[in-house]
Amino acid sequence: MNVLMVCLGNICRSPLAEGILKSKVDSKHTFVDSAGTAGYHVGYAPDPRSIKVANDHGIDISSQRCRKFTVSDFDVFDIIYVMDKSNYGNIIGLARNKADQQKIKLLLSEINLKNEEVPDPYHDSDDGFEKVYIMIDKACTEIAARLENR
Repeated sequence: MNVLMVCLGNICRSPLAEGILKSKVDSKHTFVDSAGTAGYHVGYAPDPRSIKVANDHGIDISSQRCRKFTVSDFDVFDIIYVMDKSNYGNIIGLARNKADQQKIKLLLSEINLKNEEVPDPYHDSDDGFEKVYIMIDKACTEIAARLENR
């Protein structure tokens, strides 16, 4: 199973989601990656605040590098989790067919928060990164349980 986490810049939310889900699944059976809908930070490490909050929870995401989502990601990934409705709209707009569209889900829909979004903490305080971590962690716990039961 290949899972992609997507946010706007691939420096705050999706790197956290990648790191959190990786920490919860068997890497022999599940490949996890992340990408952004915009190419602002391609090649850069995650935001230092994301790295810090991940480290505070025992997860190292410092070696991740930002990349932009590409249409070929539809060929590689079985599930594409987006952090908010704007990301959803951007990715659904790149879908080539119904099969591509069916791969895209809001991350928090996995914990029955269908219309909820993971807020972008980029312009927030460090506390905002902790709140985002907790939201993503809850969703990733559910995702990991589902993946392990396949």
